[in-house]
Amino acid sequence: MPKPLSRIGAHTPTTGGMAKRSIEYAQVTGAEVIQVFASSPRMWAMPPAKPDLDEAFKIKASELDIHTYVHAPFLINLGSPTETTYLNSLASTKYSLQRATDINALGVVIHTGSAVDVNFVDQAWKQIHEGMMPILNALDEDSPFLLLEPTAGQGQSLVKKLDDLENYLKALEYHPKVGICLDTCHVFAAGHDIATKGGMAKTLDLLVEVAGAERFKLIHANDSMDVCGALKDRHQNIGDGHIGVQPFAELLAHPAAAGVPLVLETPGLEEKHTIEVALLKELRDK
Repeated sequence: MPKPLSRIGAHTPTTGGMAKRSIEYAQVTGAEVIQVFASSPRMWAMPPAKPDLDEAFKIKASELDIHTYVHAPFLINLGSPTETTYLNSLASTKYSLQRATDINALGVVIHTGSAVDVNFVDQAWKQIHEGMMPILNALDEDSPFLLLEPTAGQGQSLVKKLDDLENYLKALEYHPKVGICLDTCHVFAAGHDIATKGGMAKTLDLLVEVAGAERFKLIHANDSMDVCGALKDRHQNIGDGHIGVQPFAELLAHPAAAGVPLVLETPGLEEKHTIEVALLKELRDK
């Protein structure tokens, strides 16, 4: 059997509505998969769903065969020692999963977060388990996946490098609806040197060893403004940063990435993303 192709696309704006702006963005850029915010990424606000608009989006996405993912708000930090932040994070995660269900999205991306205080790490894992298991256990087979996105490794990050994903998966009891979203800029910033020849393959091998290939569900395809190990989350357009183009060819050729979608989160809008989507498709099709 031929290997499934990885869909290529981008994070899309939603101003003006997903059924209009996001779909048009996908068409202009040639995106086969998109990622959207279902609410403000920098606020706890959880606006009510608008079923008519959700239905219009689902119909258009289905007609054009566009797959969708939701990125949850950046504020979410399930390991926070601040009770208000923790409780808001649980509520926002639950809300994001529901909104993803409403629009037939395949997964919800959340950052793995930070314990903030070195003395709070053990408690962070306990509260992640206690708060998230009821949310995960309420999901069914058709529900979207919760996709853990390791951050750039700064501060008291709960996932400083990919090895630490084991702790997160343990805290969530290796729940079948938990997957992984790999951000290429983040892993590079955290110290995985994917820019060197063989570095991307080595990193993907580690991801499979720690989490299992079946949990590898999404890739955020980003170059980096900073060098490997800088612990800085600053995305750059592919080929214009310290990672370069060739590692993405290595990524797309790796067996674990077969069929895993790539979503751009790079600077610029339609003009830049059209070029990058075409570049990634060219690498994929080789």
